[in-house]
Parts: sequence; structure tokens; C-alpha cells
Amino acid sequence: MRNLRNRRRAVSGRKKAGARAVWIALIAMMMLVSAACGKNTKKPAATETPAAEATATPEVTAEAAPEATPTGEAEPTPTSEVSPGVTPTGAAEATPTPEITKTVEKSGDIVILFTGDVHCGVDKGIGYAGLWEIRRHLQEQGDEVILVDDGDNIQGEPLGTMTRGEELINLMNKMGYSVAVPGNHEFDYGMEQFLALSKKAEFNYISCNFNYKGELVLQPYVICEIGGRKIGFVGVTTPETLTTSTPMYFQDGNKEYVYGFLQDDTGKGVYDAVQKATDAARAEGAEYVVVVGHLGNEAENKPYTYADVIANTDGFDVLLDGHSHDTDCVTMNNRSGSKVLRGACGTKLENVGWCRIASDGTITMGLYSWEGEISAPEAFNLDNEMTAAVAEAFKVLGDKFEEVVATSAVDLTIHDPVAVDENDKPIRMIRRAETNLGDLVADAYRVQSGADIGICNGGGIRETIKAGDITLREIMNVHPYGNYLCVIELTGQQILDALEWGAHSAPGENGGFLQVSGLTYEVHTYIDPTCTSDDYGMFTGITGERRVKNVLVGGEPIDPDRKYTVAGHNYLLLENGDGYTMFDGAPLLQDCVKLDNQVLIDYIRDSLSGVIGEEYTELTGQGRIVFVEEQQ
Repeated sequence: MRNLRNRRRAVSGRKKAGARAVWIALIAMMMLVSAACGKNTKKPAATETPAAEATATPEVTAEAAPEATPTGEAEPTPTSEVSPGVTPTGAAEATPTPEITKTVEKSGDIVILFTGDVHCGVDKGIGYAGLWEIRRHLQEQGDEVILVDDGDNIQGEPLGTMTRGEELINLMNKMGYSVAVPGNHEFDYGMEQFLALSKKAEFNYISCNFNYKGELVLQPYVICEIGGRKIGFVGVTTPETLTTSTPMYFQDGNKEYVYGFLQDDTGKGVYDAVQKATDAARAEGAEYVVVVGHLGNEAENKPYTYADVIANTDGFDVLLDGHSHDTDCVTMNNRSGSKVLRGACGTKLENVGWCRIASDGTITMGLYSWEGEISAPEAFNLDNEMTAAVAEAFKVLGDKFEEVVATSAVDLTIHDPVAVDENDKPIRMIRRAETNLGDLVADAYRVQSGADIGICNGGGIRETIKAGDITLREIMNVHPYGNYLCVIELTGQQILDALEWGAHSAPGENGGFLQVSGLTYEVHTYIDPTCTSDDYGMFTGITGERRVKNVLVGGEPIDPDRKYTVAGHNYLLLENGDGYTMFDGAPLLQDCVKLDNQVLIDYIRDSLSGVIGEEYTELTGQGRIVFVEEQQ
């Protein structure tokens, strides 16, 4: 690979131009292929309905994964310097993009390019350098182009963690975004930091439901005038943010929620907020209204899925969505029976979405996709302003992250070892079943702390590690959040409640699914879950038969009355992360001892002599978690 990179560096200017020509040809080809993803028009009678169209609320899938997991240090009380307030909504010009030097005849079309769940992957997939070329190509063919983001951009890799999101905002500014919605992970560095970053942003952060004591924090919508037409963009953020980021970031010093997302059991608060913002944008002269959402499509996202929102509102034309990392482009009816296009573009710039509003009012949608083993900017040796900007951003991390810190004789996975989805992509299992990487992480917490039990939420284990040398960057990609090792004392009953809560979505995904060390348990999935929760997604109790059975600690049946020491990270044990309220009030034995990534490194070095070996060979783990599907 090193020789291949060296050859690429030696490419002449002529070859670079040739590579860019090939890239542009691929862009055009991808657009033609993906045009069938969706179609809508201001005059429905003149348009044939696509075959993939849904005439009612589409079934919510449970295959894609909701983003869930926390990060950062607790900052419960905002300072007066970042006190929230509503910025007056008004018309906004699209953020300037690269000038096209030659005279171009305008096509009359507007193209909205959208990204989502980038999770710091600015150098992955199509990459920002590839996105720059896509926009330039569209502009050169006469289209008006605007760039928006569907949330979860600034967190997920060391570039975000080490700069608390700042370098990602810098890159979004350089890229020329016009509109973005905060996803759940925009808050992972604390509320003060998000509010500071939102001020640093040269684009509009919008959300019609993010509020502080009932008052909106951001603009609910913004109107951009593009090519002489006004497009209203309405933002909406999933209320799941309260539990899938760090709950205490939304609370005051008394652990009372002061920030919220209009959450309730019915979803009506969110639906009404979207409707109000849509109506206001129309009243202000918007010819088209586009909802930029971070909602998702999983069953556990209800009643806040994109389908729920579309089915209970009207007046907007398109919903650009993020959160569940899916790539579904669908057409469905709103509550008035009109067609609405919904699109999403996966994660880490594997895809870039496009929505074209033609001069005749027809709206089409699709994806640019890149499935190469190396990124498109590297494959095509792209050389533009974003190539340099991304490289400069990564200089912040320096050479330290390429240092080898351990070695593994086996692959360590977060995925099913065999199964793939309909796109031949591996299926994530860490949030629904045991894996060998889950075992390793839980072992590290237990052994490094000396606790009886180690636990880690599946949503906090982010990336697979391949056999071979392991760099600090790879470790930090597994643990990108900067959480700290803590130890608390729990009764056996509290542990049983935690296991029950962690397994309540099984066999579906749940970011709070517990990987464990020092104990084993069974999940009897033929028993319906009976855990209850409040409007904030916090555990409140268990009302029926438990599905978690035969729990053993150190090979002995768990004693509900006995006290055990439990190691994990601060998000899970101290901050109600993923809704784990049963830990409240537990005696704190070790507080924020060291960073989670250092815990993993030290365990491998100290306990495994620097080499992860055959004890972790089985990708599905050591049999600590067993699923029982039928009553015996």
C-alpha cells in the first residue's frame, strides 16, 4: 500500500486532470443510476407514481442502527455567556461556493446536496474533497447548488474527540454548508460546547423542537433564496437525544431537565412543532419546504421516526433524514394524502444525497455512492481546496495516533461474522448480541479496576479491529467519546434490573445493550419485554415476567441482596446514559480513574502482554450471553 501511495503522489498534473475527468464521469453516471430513488412534483396528476412508492406509513425497519452513545465531560449548567435565545428567522442567502470562472448557461434547476451521520469521516468514502468536486460539476453544468447536513457530523473519531468538534465545524465552514440540524451526537461535548460551536458555525443550525425551559434555542427554520426561488428549511431533532447523548448535559445542577425536544408519549409535541415551522415558512413565501431531520427509521425511534412525522403533518415536500445510518429513499403520503419524498445517505460519506428541484417543479432524489476500499479522494488523487483543508485538520492529531500500542492475533468485531444486509454490508451485532470485542472491552474495565463485574454499552464500542498491529488511532476509533473508568457498588437486584433494561429491545438493536465480564446471563426472547420508561426514555421499572434469567456472577447464581462492585464508564454508571437510572445513588468507589481508550491499552499491555490472543478467537464471544428463543 505504501508503494501505491508513493506512486499516487508522483502523478503528474496531466494525470491528475485525467483522474478528475474520470471522477466527473462517474458522478454523472451515479446520478443517472440513482435517479429512480424517488420522484415528486408540484403537479401530481402529470407524474407517474414510482414503483417503490408507499401509499401509507411505511413499515419501520429494525435493521439499521440508531445512533446512541455519549461522550465528554459533564457540563450541566450553561454559563451566561452561552445562554440560549432564539435568533430571528429571516431569508438567508446560500453559503457561497467556489466560483465558476467560465460563463455557464443556467439550467433552472436547484440541487440540494445533503450529508448525514458523517461522524468525522471527512476523509472516508466520497470525502469532503469528493463532495467539493460533485458540487463543482453540478455548478459547471448550470445547476444552483446548496449544501445541508442532517446531523451527527462532529463526533465519532479522534479528530472530533481531540478538538471537541471544533475542527469539524471549521471544515463545514470551509466546505460551504448553508444549513444543518443538530443530531444527538452534536451534544456529546457538553451543552456549553455545542452552543459555542453553533456560534462559530458560518451556516444555520436549525431545530424546531430543541428548547430551553420551553423557549426555542435555535431558529426553527430558515429560508434560503436560490436561483430566484425561496426554499424553506425546517430542522427537527430526535427526542432520543436526551438518552443517547449524555443526559446530564440537558439537566441543571439539581438533575432537573431544563433542555428538551418536546418529547411525550404520542409524538404530538414534535409533530406540532414541525407543522408550525412549515406553515411559517410557507407564510414567509417559501415555494418549497424541506425538512432537515435527525429522526431515523427504527422501531425504537417511535413515535419520532421520519414516517411518524410525515404521517402526522403536511405542507412540506421533502424530508432529508439521518440518525439510523440507512440509505432508504421512499415516497409516502402525508396526513393530507400528498406525496412526500424521504431520503437518507448512510454514514461516513459512503454516500452523498442529492435532491433536484427542476425548473418545472418536479422533484427527484438519489445518492452518489462510493464502495471502494480506499476513499474516492485517494483513488482519484483529487486535489482541491478541501484536500488541503482536511489534511491541515488532521495535522492537529500529529504522528502520535499512528503509533503501534498493541497487537492482535485475531480479528475483533462489532459485526455478525457471516450475515450481510441487502447491500452486502456487514450487519452490526454489538448492540444486540455478544461479540469478542465486546468481551475484550468489558474485561478491560473489570480487570483494570479489580471489580467483580465489568459492563459496557454496545453503543459505546464503535469500530472493528483487524488482526495485526493496533495503532492508537484504532483504539480511539473503538472508544471515541473520552469517557472515564468508574466503579460503583450495586446490589444484585440493581444488576438484574440493568440487564433487563439492556435486553429490552433484543433481538433488535439497542445502544444500551450490555456487553459483560465476570457474569453470564440468558435472554429469553419469547417473553415480551416489560420494562417501563418515562417521557425522557429513562428506566422506571419492570411490570411483568423478566426475560433475563440464569444470571451467574463468577460462576455462582447472583444474589439479589448481595453487594457487588461494578466497573464501567461514567456515561453509563454516573450519568444515566441510555436510561440506566437504577444506578442512581450507588456508592461511588472509583471516580474517573482514566480514559476508556487508555483502559483498553493498559489491559492489553499489562494483562495480555501486549498481544490479544486465542482466548478471543471466537468472533461471537465466549458464550457469556445466550439467547433462548423458545420456551423449554
